[in-house]
Amino acid sequence: MHITQLNRECLLHLFSFLDKDSRRNLAKTCSHLRDVFLDPLLWPLLNFNSLIELKKDNFLLGPALRYLSIRWHSSRVKVCNIEDWLKNTFQRDICSKHENLVNDFLLQVCHRCPNLLSLTLSGCGHVTDDCITLLLRSCPYLRTLSLENCVRITNQTLAAVTLYGGSLQTLNVDFCRNVSQAGLKQVREKCPLVALRAERSAAMIPDTQPGQKLTPDRPGRKHSQR
Repeated sequence: MHITQLNRECLLHLFSFLDKDSRRNLAKTCSHLRDVFLDPLLWPLLNFNSLIELKKDNFLLGPALRYLSIRWHSSRVKVCNIEDWLKNTFQRDICSKHENLVNDFLLQVCHRCPNLLSLTLSGCGHVTDDCITLLLRSCPYLRTLSLENCVRITNQTLAAVTLYGGSLQTLNVDFCRNVSQAGLKQVREKCPLVALRAERSAAMIPDTQPGQKLTPDRPGRKHSQR
């Protein structure tokens, strides 16, 4: 019995055991298997372990997507997390090659994946508050939002959670140094049912330009280490 003689349900089940590249390679063998590859039901879960994977043509974004994870663990993450005004020319050049990748990808998610339930971003140093705010508004069923080491995430995202995160059950903002205790307090007060975790975030000292003062709710370094 040839694989193409299997019914749709069996083919979807077989495809589900393959990684994205293997699915794409199998889909190239015939139009019947390509149709299976393009079936939204095959893509409820997407995991990416590098930013370059976001540019590949080996997956499908659609309304069936429920769980999305982008985890980038690279030496370049450290460069991304440097404030723009502190970067030298070489560092800016590195970031220019990928700084819009995650934001542009998430914009596609906003338009194509309204049923998303869970989003995890780790090491995505260029993700912005505006992008996460739009995603919260576009994905009303989102239950879990986990942001780790995303330096551009600020209290603006926390405020958006209180406005648009009506279905949110879990919020993690770990090692996001530009969120503060005031922002976390706002979430706890307005969304008491949300399980909130902020490992090290509000205790980290944000970079400030010379002459710029810390906000009132952000203690100085000496006080924060007591």
